[in-house]
Formats: sequence, C-alpha cells, structure tokens
Amino acid sequence: MEAVLRKWCVVFLVLLSVLPYEAIAQKAPCYFIFGDSLVDNGNNNQLSSLAKANYMPYGIDYPRGPTGRFSNGRTTVDVIAQQLGFPNEIPPYATARGRSILYGVNYASAAAGIREETGRQLGARISFSGQVRNYQNTVSQITSMLGSRRAADESS
Repeated sequence: MEAVLRKWCVVFLVLLSVLPYEAIAQKAPCYFIFGDSLVDNGNNNQLSSLAKANYMPYGIDYPRGPTGRFSNGRTTVDVIAQQLGFPNEIPPYATARGRSILYGVNYASAAAGIREETGRQLGARISFSGQVRNYQNTVSQITSMLGSRRAADESS
C-alpha cells in the first residue's frame, strides 16, 4: 500500500512540474503543509532540538542561505507552491504573521510523526497533533481577520 501511495505522489509531482503555469495558477487559494523534516522550512529553528537545519551546509544553494530546510535548496513543497502560482514562499508557522497566513502556512516539524513519541529522543518537535492544533489556531486567526467563519469559507 505504501509503495502505491509513493508512486502516486511521484506522479502528482511530475504532473505539477510539466503543467503550464497559467493552467494551475489560480487553482489553489491557500496551501497548508503538514509533515516532518522533508518539508520543514524553519519551524524547529527556535526549538530546543537536535533536529535543526539552520546552519551550513544546509541551504548552501538557497538564495538566503540556511533557513531550517533539511536540504541544500528548495524542498518539494517550495516547488509545488511556485507551480501553483503563489507569489512568495509559504512561511513556517513559527514566523507566519498578518495577512501572509491567508496564502497558507507550513506546520511541518523535523523529527515529528503521527505518534506523539516519535522523535522524542531528539528533543522538542511539533508532533502531528501539535501541527493540527497550530492549524486550528491559524483558522481562528483567519476568521478574526476576515470577520466571520462564513467570510473565511468564501474567501477560499
């Protein structure tokens, strides 16, 4: 089952990379990201954790250098955001402020897992349930920002 899911994820990513920019630019009003170190873009930077990537050589090929991404440059979610036509990168929850959250937020945390104890040996991390709580907080902020839940629902 896992192998089939991975194959479909690869097919999805390949399709996103070959579709014309204009064909999908307005298809997604916002982009919320949950996960682990594969898509963490800086949420662990301020945590007391061994699972950090905000130092060299991480980010050596990234325009701003190390950001907390566990790669030398952009991650798959950065590429997908660009392909979907977002004007900027999706910010990490740790630094997302103001109207930028209307485009989406990255909740991913290195060493996180679905189970609460996953990654505990590495120190602090935001588990999947913690990421969901952060998402609920963001939804509340968006609702307050737009005035009502209905306005938030209609804006997407």
